[in-house]
Amino acid sequence: MDRIGVITSGGDCGGLNAVVKGVAYMANNRGMEAVVIPNGYAGLYNLINLESLVALSPARLDKFPSNFAGSEAGHSRVKVKKIEDSEKYNRIKEGMKKFNIVGLVISGGDDTGSVMVDLDNEGIKCIHAPKTMDLDLQTYSVGGDSTINRIAQIVQDLKTTGRTHNRIVVTEVFGRYAGHTAFRGGVAGEADCILIPEIPVDWDEVYKRVKRRFTRRIRLSDVNAGTYTIVVAEGLRNADGSEIVDESAGVDSFGHKKLAGAGKFVCQELSKRFKEDPEIKEFMRETGQLVEGLYETPEVREVRPGHLVRSGMSSAYDTSFGWEAGAAAVLLLMDGKSGYTVVGVDGQRIGYIRSSEAIVQRHVDLSQVALYEQLGICFGRPIEEFHPQFFEERRKIVRIYS
Repeated sequence: MDRIGVITSGGDCGGLNAVVKGVAYMANNRGMEAVVIPNGYAGLYNLINLESLVALSPARLDKFPSNFAGSEAGHSRVKVKKIEDSEKYNRIKEGMKKFNIVGLVISGGDDTGSVMVDLDNEGIKCIHAPKTMDLDLQTYSVGGDSTINRIAQIVQDLKTTGRTHNRIVVTEVFGRYAGHTAFRGGVAGEADCILIPEIPVDWDEVYKRVKRRFTRRIRLSDVNAGTYTIVVAEGLRNADGSEIVDESAGVDSFGHKKLAGAGKFVCQELSKRFKEDPEIKEFMRETGQLVEGLYETPEVREVRPGHLVRSGMSSAYDTSFGWEAGAAAVLLLMDGKSGYTVVGVDGQRIGYIRSSEAIVQRHVDLSQVALYEQLGICFGRPIEEFHPQFFEERRKIVRIYS
């Protein structure tokens, strides 16, 4: 192998620059050159038209830090299979041949991985370094830990403004139909309520729990101050299983609905119940807040941090995993493998699985949710019992976010 191309694709997140550096340093160490194929699959398709590519030499690698979120290689949301060009795969092969690229390391999530599976089936050598802050691949994926830490910090920070105004604060976060980041970020931020797609929401149960804890906090405060925090994943579902989506948002290039409106919907459901509950007006009077006609019920506010959870600095965990995943991907290519996803590095053992298996969506383990229900967190359903099963752990690796 003489030259390896590096592609990052889909949504940006923490840890990607560490993947890029891991690929480049391992390639350089093994006497090869790594080059950036810019702008994801769009860049790969248009490779044939480019005049030159950036080589990731040690001097070039010094120009960006591995713990910055985002990607030096750039992204796009392009599904190659949907390109209306019958010669698209041959065009990609010709572009790779033009620049003497014999293999690709591609970092992305399930959509990116599905394209990589197509490329592999067309005879293009490639290895997948798993990346998605949604954590819904079968493997750990770069970006998850960074995002969870950002969500946790935002949820904690919002408590200051929530308590100042005696508000219920609803934070809507990414995740599509898997609630991993809402779940873990909400727990770490000590949210009172976490609503995830895996659990259809019983709004009466949510309201009962909100009312009880929120009013108690304010009553017990010597200055009548309190807040209640809710973290909601964008792919939220009602108790009847119907999804909450803003149809006007349209679809992305992969045909997925652009999920929107979950946070707003939570606010509407709670506000409606506050207004219909005669005990709330009495609570407002009792705590010195009631102003007839102007201020009769608690405020419920939505916050959408959006792309802030993708940005900034990568966590130490994601940076370390990114380095390892990038380096391992190069070694798998050198071993003649293609169509695989890096699972991780254990000492000198490199774990990998078929990418077609890795991109199967993984959801939150609801049996573990029951543990947090015992600790007082509301998940939009009646509390379920947690039945512990004890065993002596003998595995060497403790799998985080598994």
